[in-house]
Amino acid sequence: MFSGQAMMAAAAVAAVAPGQQAWTTAGSYSFVVPENCYEICGLTVGGGGGGAGSSGQSRYGGGGGALSFSNAIAVTPGETLDIVVGAAGTAGSANGNGGNGGDSSIKRGGTTLVLAKGGAGGTGGAGGGAGGAAASGTGGTKYSGGDGGNSYIGNEWGMGGGGAAGYAGNGGTGGDENSNSTAGSGGGGGGGGYGNNSSRGGSGGGGVGILGQGSNGTAGTDGSSNTGGGGGSGGTAGTNASTDAGAAGGAYGGGGGSGNYDGTNRAGGAGAVGAVRIIWGAGRSYPSTSTADV
Repeated sequence: MFSGQAMMAAAAVAAVAPGQQAWTTAGSYSFVVPENCYEICGLTVGGGGGGAGSSGQSRYGGGGGALSFSNAIAVTPGETLDIVVGAAGTAGSANGNGGNGGDSSIKRGGTTLVLAKGGAGGTGGAGGGAGGAAASGTGGTKYSGGDGGNSYIGNEWGMGGGGAAGYAGNGGTGGDENSNSTAGSGGGGGGGGYGNNSSRGGSGGGGVGILGQGSNGTAGTDGSSNTGGGGGSGGTAGTNASTDAGAAGGAYGGGGGSGNYDGTNRAGGAGAVGAVRIIWGAGRSYPSTSTADV
């Protein structure tokens, strides 16, 4: 049997008006739980890693951010939760490494409720930036960002950025000289940026949307420019690379492409910022049950 307190809480959950709040600018924030709200659903996307700048040899793309979510998180009306949105990984300067994307999280004091890791920045000798790892995150459901494209040292081509993770699958891998980029897998992840062309930098990996699961992001392709990976679940596509510089990743969590050496060192592309979203109200849950803005 339910206690009187439990029945009152259940009634309040059913009665509270549906709502949501999202944070999409890097930084630290506070969230005060609304009146009569005893459960929330939390979503986090890590920042994308920046692509490396060229150095006369191959430099590598940045990894996409991870995605984590949890439903039915018990909360108390009026309590304050701590929110952190992971920063975008900085673009590598000419002959420089890309910066790591920041982690995104929802915490109660010292307790982490939901956490998504940022993607690693692209480098030279160490290879493509790894996508944010699901295994290092926190949440009931977790997926990894796609790795940035990489190749052996000695070739001058730009490498694509990794796509952000999706709601039921990992982000797409950035393209390199040995293989093309891949689409986001199984659940709305961002596609990897194209990188296999000697005349342009690497394109950006696709980002992932935060309103719930949708279609997978497409893989970047070759053309008049190296096209960025498609955005998954309503996220933004990675930027196309039409010059020798690497291109930026798409929001949220796409990795940046690396620069292409054309006799002059070229900068890489920046990763994309992460995001956090909290929703509440009866019958709402990730990945796709009444998750739209209401």
